[in-house]
Amino acid sequence: MIPEGTTERLLLRPLEIADAEQIQQLFPHWEIVRYLPNQVPWPYPPDGALHFCREIALPKIERGEQWHWTLRLRSATEQLIGHLNLMKGEKDNRGFWLGAPWQGQGLMSEACAWSNDFWFDTLGFPVLRVTKAAANTASRRISEKQGMHLVGSTEKDYVSGRLPTEIWEITAEEWRAWKTRKDENGA
Repeated sequence: MIPEGTTERLLLRPLEIADAEQIQQLFPHWEIVRYLPNQVPWPYPPDGALHFCREIALPKIERGEQWHWTLRLRSATEQLIGHLNLMKGEKDNRGFWLGAPWQGQGLMSEACAWSNDFWFDTLGFPVLRVTKAAANTASRRISEKQGMHLVGSTEKDYVSGRLPTEIWEITAEEWRAWKTRKDENGA
């Protein structure tokens, strides 16, 4: 059972098959998919979101390998605006996307902070690692602002091709210390 989450402005609702229709409308745009792993089919097929929910995400949730949420504004909870997921594994534990109209407002930073708490405090993992295309500056800023540090680089295949890739991580202790400093500074 995946819990619902809230931040100041967001509702994180566990993914369900009924979300496929809104995902299909919002997701298949180059600005959203270009830095996602090349497992995302491009051009995105008409049943891509349904296939993703039914055949990929929901079975991994059932097996306890991944956790998926849709992102919604608390002021408009029926409108899906993005997606965030956490994954077991040694190399990459979080992925996300946000619809273009909602980018640049700090919403994904809120969602990531909530997911970091869930990863460390609820699931009990000791380290969170994320990989991202080096060119994905918006994603890098989230990692930097939330106390993660760059631990390596490699190359990886994305929808837009093979790109230099950064590996970022933070430990549970580092995350808690970052949150304490943030709370003390009133940020």
